[in-house]
Amino acid sequence: MDTFFKITERGSTVAREVRGGIVTFFTMAYIIVLNPLILGFAPDASGGFLGGVEPPGNLPMIAAGTALVAGVMTILMGLVANFPLALATGLGLNAFVAFAIASQMTWADAMGLVVLEGLVILVLVLTGFREAVFHAVPAQLKIAISVGIGLFIALIGFVDAGFVRRIPDAANTTVPVQLGPGGQLQGWPVVVFCLGLVLVVALWVLRVKGAILISILVTTVVAIVAEALGGFGQGSAEKPTGWALTVPSLPGNVFDAPDFGTVGQFNLLGSFSEVGVVAAILLVFTLLLADFFDTMGTMTAIGAEAGLLDADGAPPRTRRILVVDSVAAAAGGAAGVSSNTSYIESASGVGEGARTGLASVVTGVCFLLAIFLAPLVAVIPSEAAVPALVLVGFLMMQQVKGIDWDDVEIALPAFLTIVLMPFTYSITVGIGAGFLAYVLIKVVKGKVAQVHPLLWVIAVLFIAYFAINPLTALLT
Repeated sequence: MDTFFKITERGSTVAREVRGGIVTFFTMAYIIVLNPLILGFAPDASGGFLGGVEPPGNLPMIAAGTALVAGVMTILMGLVANFPLALATGLGLNAFVAFAIASQMTWADAMGLVVLEGLVILVLVLTGFREAVFHAVPAQLKIAISVGIGLFIALIGFVDAGFVRRIPDAANTTVPVQLGPGGQLQGWPVVVFCLGLVLVVALWVLRVKGAILISILVTTVVAIVAEALGGFGQGSAEKPTGWALTVPSLPGNVFDAPDFGTVGQFNLLGSFSEVGVVAAILLVFTLLLADFFDTMGTMTAIGAEAGLLDADGAPPRTRRILVVDSVAAAAGGAAGVSSNTSYIESASGVGEGARTGLASVVTGVCFLLAIFLAPLVAVIPSEAAVPALVLVGFLMMQQVKGIDWDDVEIALPAFLTIVLMPFTYSITVGIGAGFLAYVLIKVVKGKVAQVHPLLWVIAVLFIAYFAINPLTALLT
């Protein structure tokens, strides 16, 4: 096992890989609960629901399919690419599928589009195009992508914990976010998050092995006790002091029989007759571009945090990573749970010491066990898991010193890349803005020859991506 995964060669141990894999799972496990809530309640154009059953009856089958694909594809990432990167249904992409695609066709047709998008990306990988684009990106821009993702996942942690809140429209202010509801921290769930953050930081600076994992387990116990004593329940707009997603409590049973009712429920080309060829192609293009660059940024950030990047800023076995990610996109559609993609939460496992694909195998096995242990997985609230994201955001932010801030030709694109990821809640938007700014500055400075030919292609594609709505209206 040591030889296959190169554990010693990468300066790791089996114990660190196992801890890292478990931590990554804990920081991602929310997708098993959240994906059904996003996909399960959205009717398609015919009024039908995913899985053929009205909610909430379809939620368990979506959860089972979500855990199944995440488990299989994450294990595949570990075995094929030997990289500490986990995969699951992509947030943002699943909402786009539910509310922008399924609303125009049947769920089977929508999932067929997802499969088609995954196959197109796979072709781009096998022909070398996707890898060539990755190598065409300047090294310092890759660093900016890692730093931006660090800020992004830290913001995700604060938002998921309720520490940072969206200001209601009724407040009649242009300020988009604030500290807790009403500008103050309220409720025990956010206290649990703060305790978790204090604990993980303290353990980390004391160099305690398993700091992140220990903090998640201890904070979960605190959350269960707090809920048992206070009965805060599920949070909502009317009840902002409740738990964000999972209400922590001891489960009545540990095991639950899975229902894979969504698996195989896709129609590959049905969308073309439903919405027309042009509209279907534009929808595939939107999915493709988001998948394409999200993964590029994620694997760069994970590789940088793990110290696995080469002199050009590329992780080992780049093509294998991209092949598995592309297959995962298609597999998610084939299983009826939306496109699967690489998760930046994998950085939490890397922060715990993971450096090889063994960590991914452990994470994948945890996802497969979660199919049957769903009641046990549901015990862990996001408030207990997301302090790890804040800590990892700090660790990734440290790479910012690798950018030459005195060189405006790279500093300005890097700045836009870094700030727009958290400000727009999108990795793709940050990357696109950075690429476009880089090309623009080279043009106005008369240094067109320094722009890699592929960056011209990508710049045009990003212009189309940002203008997708007017283009769709014009062409359909």
